[in-house]
Amino acid sequence: MISIVVPTLGRPSLAALLDALAGQLGELPEVELLLVDDRRDDTGELAVPGALSAYAKVLSGRGAGPAAARDLGWRAARGAWVVFLDDDVVPAPDWCRRLRDDLAVGNAVGGVQGVVAVPLPTGRRPTDWERGTAGLAEGHWITADMAYRRTALAAVGGFDERFPRAYREDAELAHRVRLAGWQLVRGHRRVAHPVRPESRWVSLRTQRGNADDALLRRLYGPNWRSDLELPPGRRPRHVAVTAAGALALGAAALRTRPRRASARRVLGVTAGVAALGWAAGTAEFARDRIAPGPRTADEVATMLVTSALIPPLAVVHWVRGWWRSRSVPAGSVLGVARPGARE
Repeated sequence: MISIVVPTLGRPSLAALLDALAGQLGELPEVELLLVDDRRDDTGELAVPGALSAYAKVLSGRGAGPAAARDLGWRAARGAWVVFLDDDVVPAPDWCRRLRDDLAVGNAVGGVQGVVAVPLPTGRRPTDWERGTAGLAEGHWITADMAYRRTALAAVGGFDERFPRAYREDAELAHRVRLAGWQLVRGHRRVAHPVRPESRWVSLRTQRGNADDALLRRLYGPNWRSDLELPPGRRPRHVAVTAAGALALGAAALRTRPRRASARRVLGVTAGVAALGWAAGTAEFARDRIAPGPRTADEVATMLVTSALIPPLAVVHWVRGWWRSRSVPAGSVLGVARPGARE
């Protein structure tokens, strides 16, 4: 049996996913669909198409985030393989047939990732948010479409529920699965991941993920990015820009207080140099985000404002995550056992 687990917040995109599955689940000999309703508010039961009623079961999550919702799903699953889908993807018409082929792998393989395609607009350059979403197509072992043997999940204890967001929790799980001796490979089934509508300030909200990065640093040490196959980030530059801005403001504030002329000159020079450093770093960041985009007035204005706000926000969230994870013993990852009997 194959178990398909879809954690959901009840977003409108769920309907497109279910409609795409409704016409093809019958191509799999044994399959179950587990929808984990992770909404925090009681807004009624999820609507499941009648064509899926023979396969679907709705589980009530506790609103603790996608890691906890997926854990609930796979632990309730009966299949030897558990396929995780995000509720904002649309499986291709031949997804089930290709899934069956993807899972015909050797016993050493513990996980098979599907192909994620992000449709981008034609006739114009993508926005910053659209480019960020398009990066999912190059992601390693992302749960937009990722299948794991149930025994592999059990061997490592599933997802680490200390990660409350849809951010890094899938890469962290994949790393532990490989540490346990399983191989992860890429398959050929495909899902589309449309870019969902978002506020122009979405890039500010996503900075909360820096708190999760701080936890990863605590768990895996200074090489956590390379160990988890994650791309390099901008945090060192964000720290430098934030420090320059703070120094400029601090020196300018001290200069307004009564003091000797020589001290005022030193503070003035310090404030000026620091302000130039902040402006140069902010301009470089804004340029990198504006240049590949559509360069409309609205997009440029959004990039200018958010490029000034992101560095201090990223630093604040990192410090917040570091403070919260200080009580976590260094290296205390979920149990990693060597695979025993494999299916």
